[in-house]
Amino acid sequence: MEMKFGLQMRQTQRLVMTPKLQQALKLLQVPTLELQQILKQEILQNPLLEEVDEVEEDEEELGATTEDQEQGAAEEDTRAKTETTQDDSNSDGEKDPDENWDDYFADGFDLGFKRSEDSQEEFFERVPVAQTSFVDALLSQLRIMTNDAIELQVGEYLIGSLNETGYLTCALDEVANTFKVDIAVVERVLGYIQSMEPVGIGARNLQEALLIQLRHRRLLETLTAEIVRNHFEALKQRKYTEIAKKLRISVEEVQEHANVIKDLDPKPGFELMTEDVRYITPDLIVERVGEEYVVFLNDKNIPRLRISNAYRRELDRTNSNGSKETRDFILGRLSSARWLIQTIEQRRKTMVKVMECIVDEQREFFEKGPAHLRPLTLQQVASRIGMHESTVSRVTTNKYVQTPRGVFELKYFFSSSLDTEDGDEVSAKAAKTRILEIIAKEDPRRPLSDQKIADILKKDGLIIARRTVAKYREQLKILPARLRKQY
Repeated sequence: MEMKFGLQMRQTQRLVMTPKLQQALKLLQVPTLELQQILKQEILQNPLLEEVDEVEEDEEELGATTEDQEQGAAEEDTRAKTETTQDDSNSDGEKDPDENWDDYFADGFDLGFKRSEDSQEEFFERVPVAQTSFVDALLSQLRIMTNDAIELQVGEYLIGSLNETGYLTCALDEVANTFKVDIAVVERVLGYIQSMEPVGIGARNLQEALLIQLRHRRLLETLTAEIVRNHFEALKQRKYTEIAKKLRISVEEVQEHANVIKDLDPKPGFELMTEDVRYITPDLIVERVGEEYVVFLNDKNIPRLRISNAYRRELDRTNSNGSKETRDFILGRLSSARWLIQTIEQRRKTMVKVMECIVDEQREFFEKGPAHLRPLTLQQVASRIGMHESTVSRVTTNKYVQTPRGVFELKYFFSSSLDTEDGDEVSAKAAKTRILEIIAKEDPRRPLSDQKIADILKKDGLIIARRTVAKYREQLKILPARLRKQY
């Protein structure tokens, strides 16, 4: 076969991800709080963008004064002169963009949403509060218990060796070798730590953590402590009958001791290690008005943008006798500002459109609750609103909506389908809700097996296999029947 080199010309179509397109996709995907920071940064970088001040806006809405009317007449005269200047400039061969400046300079785009003109809201800046760290909290307690320099060093080392659950992760003999002290010193310091708050801190395993907490409750000499101390493996596997035989007590008594143990904290370190609560700010709000559900953006804190009037006057001046460099700079920034404002407005419309479609498809959820959540895919929403599936995916990623039934992530409303006997479909989330309801009503002495739950669901018209029930139960973090059994 002969090999040849040559040049060929072909026409192909492909999507080029320009910087503007990339930014548009990013703005569509980011949540409201992040968008707020992005827009503030854009205002700093583009002098033609300015944020509409609420006080200024209210003053403008009071009506046009006589001075405003006079200024309007003067502006009309200036505009006429500008148009003449532009015509002259075009006649010299210089091509200007065909722009309707009044559409952008006057009021810009109103990106805000006012739920009530009379509502008054106060916003307070969230000031960071200095917090005591996990290590500092324990060290401060240690300094109260001892002022010995060696013990403080050993204690600091032990505290630094605690994991996020509060358990000690190093061997005591290694610590003794490190500080060249007798192991009794290390054990004494560990005893200090194990007497600190939260109770159970410094334990080397779950069994020791439970015993420390029982000692704190003065239950160390009871059968409850003996079960933890001598029958721990059987307790973990809920072999209550076996424990009852060895202790010569009834299974019901073992169950009572097990209930006391359940109240203990298996991870005592979480109390100090837990980070700040993550607050969710909903991006959308759904409210019921009469018989309908109304969707709007929760964008009251997003800067409302418009084109700076100061640069309009500067552009008028440069059209008359300014430099071409200044005029080109303003036009370039104007194009960028216009595109950003239009992109944000398009984002707003797209998010509302997607949420309105979700509300319409999941009407029964809003009316009756999670058990009536219907199967829904991104492709279904995309087809209905005439957009690409990837666009819907970006809109619903990391976004939250406040509804009359609580705050939900938008992805919550999308779920695979399960068949029913009558040929209808239900959401997998609705099936999980039903499983939760069934287990909550079961007799704890005779818990339902996965097959029995599947049979109950089938009677309700939901076709679901036993292994699917087991999978959903595990996702819901519910123990199997033999471990749910109580006596």
